[in-house]
Amino acid sequence: MLSQLLLWTAVIVEGLLIAALARQVGILHERIAPAGALTLHQKVDVGDVATPMTVVTTDGQPLEVGGRRDGRSQLLFFASPDCPVCKSLLPVVRSAARAERSWLDVVIAGDGAKAGYMRLAKDHGLTDLPLVLSEALGRAFGVAKLPYAVLLDEEGRVASLGLVNNREHLESLFVAKEHGVASIQDFLSRRQKEA
Repeated sequence: MLSQLLLWTAVIVEGLLIAALARQVGILHERIAPAGALTLHQKVDVGDVATPMTVVTTDGQPLEVGGRRDGRSQLLFFASPDCPVCKSLLPVVRSAARAERSWLDVVIAGDGAKAGYMRLAKDHGLTDLPLVLSEALGRAFGVAKLPYAVLLDEEGRVASLGLVNNREHLESLFVAKEHGVASIQDFLSRRQKEA
């Protein structure tokens, strides 16, 4: 009888501890802000009009980067076949390209050996997306680390950009564009000042 009483006491205490921990996790969840794409010191800033460039895809087709786009935005995703984080994000990029196709054109960009990029596109099911190998394109946007993404709005302005290491970072570029801010961190900073 005593052992059952002690056992029930232990079960009740454990239940109270679990409830207290769950409450603390909820409080922490509310306090931790979402992480957006990391903006590095780059050559262009959010709001700058990107200089239109005509580049050639690996299929030999001309592709206009920047400039007015008839109501469509353009995402430039800079990657490398040698970058493991880039490879892990390619399914996310493919998914975003399909989910956002009503307003977004996705371009995979990089520089280096064409064969490596062609294999990367084939292995990750990206053969339907334009693939551009242009060092000048990366330099124009100040790309220094990979994976990096630049979202251009319908007018050819830089809507958001940054180093993207996961799905949340990539999606933060879309959210920043929707809210008209440079980054998620900028949006949260403005909200804190307003509160």
